[in-house]
Amino acid sequence: MSEKKENPMTLAESLVEYGRTKGASEVEVSINEGSQFRAAVRDGDLETLTESGPKTLRLRVFVDHKAAIASSSDFTKATLTALVDNAIARARLSGADEFAGLPNLEKVGAEIDKLRIFDPAILEMPPEKKIAYATRAEAIGRAQKGVNKSLGSSFVTDASTLYLANSKGFAGSYRSTVAYAVAGFEAGEGTNLFQDAWFEGGTTLAKLPDPEVLAKTAASRVTRLIGARKVPTQNVPVVVEPSVAAALLLGLFAECIDGRGVAQRRSFLVDKLGEKIASDLVTVVDDGLWPAGFGTVPFDREGVPSRKNVVIDKGTLKSYLLDTYHSRKLKMAPTGNADGTTNFYLAAGASTPEQIVASVDKGLLLTGTMGLGTDPTTGDISMGAFGMWIEKGQLAFPVAEITISANLADILKGIEMVGNDLVFHDQTNAPTIKVAQMTIGGTTTKS
Repeated sequence: MSEKKENPMTLAESLVEYGRTKGASEVEVSINEGSQFRAAVRDGDLETLTESGPKTLRLRVFVDHKAAIASSSDFTKATLTALVDNAIARARLSGADEFAGLPNLEKVGAEIDKLRIFDPAILEMPPEKKIAYATRAEAIGRAQKGVNKSLGSSFVTDASTLYLANSKGFAGSYRSTVAYAVAGFEAGEGTNLFQDAWFEGGTTLAKLPDPEVLAKTAASRVTRLIGARKVPTQNVPVVVEPSVAAALLLGLFAECIDGRGVAQRRSFLVDKLGEKIASDLVTVVDDGLWPAGFGTVPFDREGVPSRKNVVIDKGTLKSYLLDTYHSRKLKMAPTGNADGTTNFYLAAGASTPEQIVASVDKGLLLTGTMGLGTDPTTGDISMGAFGMWIEKGQLAFPVAEITISANLADILKGIEMVGNDLVFHDQTNAPTIKVAQMTIGGTTTKS
């Protein structure tokens, strides 16, 4: 190795070779170079402005199934050789684990250019334009009727290049970018205050709408809650908005199918592969190759190629999402999910959101939740919530200060309608869904 600046891939491969000569059975080196920008505006003033160019090297070594991990942002020769030497020494002192080690070499078939995860226009966008976007979005939002306070607006860009090499013969790299903006506002009076936010963005600059779209969407989400009231405790059908279906239901489901939780038997879906766990309307997919997706990558952090994994197929559980270690523990093949979910989504159905709401005689349109109240071991959900009350197929009035209680297993089986409004807005996405029944906790009636 030389003191002069090396090509990152050359450096990674040379450290892999150095580790092998020093006694490691297997070695993996990843290098991540990036540039990050964030501008935050509140009440028309630039509140935060940060820009950085992080560069990090991560090392994994194995000595006879004994593992050690190390990282450094110092790329000098002395530091990196010492990093490898110390990692190997620590690995020799650790306990052996028969499942520890690198994945077998697989060919990466994805054509990186077709994945559309890098847009040079994001790098070329001047800071002044990013600040102007956040400023305009915040100003438009504050001007909307019913908004009484700004929670701030931000514009963020992130560009990175990952280089990965290991002693099994893998060597690969890719560049990626993301740009997104967030705006949040408060509405209401006295102690009856409500806050909500919205974000827009993607891997290409074209994914960003005009700031007016961001601002008005964020403002409308909070102002619709003005005058919210409680409702009596009852069991009713619940229509779940896409953002909540994605964050709450798919978010919990992702925990339940994660290899670590399954291997540790901390999921209610342990030993359920091949079983019917959901309505026939439910198909859930994790697709790491979706063009321009937030979670799209040609390979995961271990070098396992990304792929499309159908997790639930018309109600039947088909797959867990696995890294190499937990796939070995479970005697299955890795799925390319060492980083977790990629582009995780509930497939669209045939109903419009309006048809779904119209099908409810009395129930709740769930638009947001508060607090932490999920348990992947049991699938139980219990947390604060707010939304719009439905009467005779129409949105009647906003509701707040309620709780929802349900079990994910029951929710999946009780999905009666799935919307046609799936949009890849984030890394986890869902359309509008209708659940047959949930318990809504509110006021109690006197007998």
